[in-house]
Amino acid sequence: MKLRILSVFLAALLLVPTAWAGFVTFESAGADPASITPTRDAFRTAVGGGTIAGANGSFGGLRREINWDGVPNNLSDPNALPANFFNVNSPRGAVLSTPGTGFLVSANAGLATPALFGFGSDFQSFSAQRLFTAVGSNITDVLFYVPGTMTVATTSAFAAIFVDVEVAAQTRIEFFDESNSIIFSRDALVAGNQGLSFVGAVANAGERISRVRLTSGMNTLISNGVLGNPNDDIVVMDDFLYAEPQALQSVPEPSSFPLVALGLLGCLAGLRRRHHSI
Repeated sequence: MKLRILSVFLAALLLVPTAWAGFVTFESAGADPASITPTRDAFRTAVGGGTIAGANGSFGGLRREINWDGVPNNLSDPNALPANFFNVNSPRGAVLSTPGTGFLVSANAGLATPALFGFGSDFQSFSAQRLFTAVGSNITDVLFYVPGTMTVATTSAFAAIFVDVEVAAQTRIEFFDESNSIIFSRDALVAGNQGLSFVGAVANAGERISRVRLTSGMNTLISNGVLGNPNDDIVVMDDFLYAEPQALQSVPEPSSFPLVALGLLGCLAGLRRRHHSI
């Protein structure tokens, strides 16, 4: 009887899921900041911290927000933004990467470099004035660290605001876990010329996000006023919002449970043979 019960237990153990799958999605799109602000506020509430976000270092688990507006002039268009600016200069636990040549934050109005990357008829800002984009690529990856350190971390929620999404299924947000497996993907809603699209998600079953990939349209920005091609949709970004990055925890991989179960089943088979031979 004991052997039978153990067999049932091990069979059930083999059915343990190998990946998390639960996220609550927040999304909206519209012609102006007011049209997506309720969704932004709902995301803030879900992540926690009210209207106050933690800035530099750790602030008791408060979420992080990057609106680009505090980036100094000497690190904005036409000058490149360092990929680790928001983990070194302003430590918020986010480090950027791209297959392109770097990153730009748009210049403020009144400076020598035209604002809005030189495309004032295509872009607007959600939180005035600066916008953000990768250069030479439509892909931006966000990696997470304990703010101000090189300790690898994960987060439980992330959202971004895209600007000028005019074509469906070309702009999206994707989440990856510690094993680099995709655990969430969502296309940004179409908002039209100069429109704003909010898209993000909050984990609701313990999922941890190790990397976020943002795909912004099909075109690329080469420099102020210069696109990769004259035809495809060009999309840039404004605010990033995310739960405070937390250091990786040493926990068993879910996929290891079936392997342990198989080993135990082998031991069980040996016990059965021994039992029948007595």
